[in-house]
Amino acid sequence: MVRTHKDLDVWKKSIDFVTCIYKMTESFPKSELYGLTSQIRRSAVSIPSNIAEGATRKGKNEFKQFLYIALASGAELETQLIISGNLGYAKEEQKEQLINELATISRMIQGLLKSISG
Repeated sequence: MVRTHKDLDVWKKSIDFVTCIYKMTESFPKSELYGLTSQIRRSAVSIPSNIAEGATRKGKNEFKQFLYIALASGAELETQLIISGNLGYAKEEQKEQLINELATISRMIQGLLKSISG
């Protein structure tokens, strides 16, 4: 039984993922601090943040709405990771590993959506 968002495996996994994103973007050019670096970090942070906010809402429909926002942030983040790879800011192997991890998180969110819709 879920008591808070902290009990959700997808929330825990996405928190760890944000840490990896921050470490990866540390090596981006300083000229991107307010551009791609900031966008990538905000998109990543949005995933566990929306899971947490949705989990604290009273109804299932509100929770589902926030989970859909988390999924959308994941799609946005995937796009930004691809762009960072194309610009040579992220190593190909590192980028692919993060995209795969993001896909896992997205599948977990979709599974949570299905369980809520029950």
